[in-house]
Amino acid sequence: MIWEDKVFVTCYSGYGMSREDPGRIEDLVRHLVCVSVQDGQVLWQQDVPTRMPEDPYQGFITEHGYASQTPVTDGEHVYVFFGKSGVLAFDLQGQELWRADVGQESSSRRWGSAASPILFGDTVIVNASEESQSIRALDRNTGAEKWRAQASRLDLVYGTPAVVPLEEQGEELVVAAPGEIWGLEPNTGKLKWYAETSANGNICPSVVTDGRTIFAYGGLGAGSLALSAGGQGDVTGSNILWKSREGSYVATPLLHEGRLHWVDDRAVAHCADAKTGELIYRERLRVSSGGRPFYSSMVLAGGHLYAVSRHDGTFVIKAGPEFELVSQNSLPEDSSDFNATPAIANGRLYLRSDRFLYCLGK
Repeated sequence: MIWEDKVFVTCYSGYGMSREDPGRIEDLVRHLVCVSVQDGQVLWQQDVPTRMPEDPYQGFITEHGYASQTPVTDGEHVYVFFGKSGVLAFDLQGQELWRADVGQESSSRRWGSAASPILFGDTVIVNASEESQSIRALDRNTGAEKWRAQASRLDLVYGTPAVVPLEEQGEELVVAAPGEIWGLEPNTGKLKWYAETSANGNICPSVVTDGRTIFAYGGLGAGSLALSAGGQGDVTGSNILWKSREGSYVATPLLHEGRLHWVDDRAVAHCADAKTGELIYRERLRVSSGGRPFYSSMVLAGGHLYAVSRHDGTFVIKAGPEFELVSQNSLPEDSSDFNATPAIANGRLYLRSDRFLYCLGK
């Protein structure tokens, strides 16, 4: 996350550095690192020892680790979410202001957490589904809990909630869960509406919105759908605009000029009409790695889509209705995973691998 002349990145050390020898879980430490935009110099680093118990480094958690959440800032404070170790606030000089506990539970899969904090009004909102099957709003200045929405259906929800501005009815907080999509009142956490879906299992992508329509993806083989924002109660029959078999297992789609773009976990690039859900193109990208080659979400700059693969570099695709692969750029000296969605600011592209933070540009 970039703010003015600083880059903020989360990471971890002490445990889970390799599958062969993960070490002692008690030695796990998470970090918030502040880096200079100009030259990459580390300006400060805050270390957060892990609060036990913590999920062991095994299974799916080995593919993303213990610091998958993106920080967020209001220009005065930086907020981070470190799972069972809580939500923390720092000033821009690195001084810790507060920390808040949001639970120490684990989901049935023990995959760790990934959702990032967001800001709304005077609150920090976090999806603590992994830690306590809840969504919570914390006071920005103190960390005190302002409301909590709890439901067992939040198990296996890994996406970040989205605030949708409504034309005449304020805002709503939208999150996709297995089998349903919810619209919550962001000032209180009360449920305003819900819609039933066929997306079962784990839900990784975050919902996407243009302020009028909500697009939801996720769940292995569950496809996608669009529904109108707003409403009361059960809106399954009234608000759903279209459904499609085309979906994304992990990556959040990108909405651009009436089209939805994404690369799924099988390395297939998709483009779909946002009004109808109809597929415009589907093209397979050439990757050499096995497993699931894409976890990051697409970003847009200069009329191009940037899709970062885990092991085969960044695919640059023309942002139009016809598929055109412009280039494929790799950093061959780095064999670690590239799981993170890149950030873009002032003509520079920032990439994070498991080993390095990169700044690319003129």
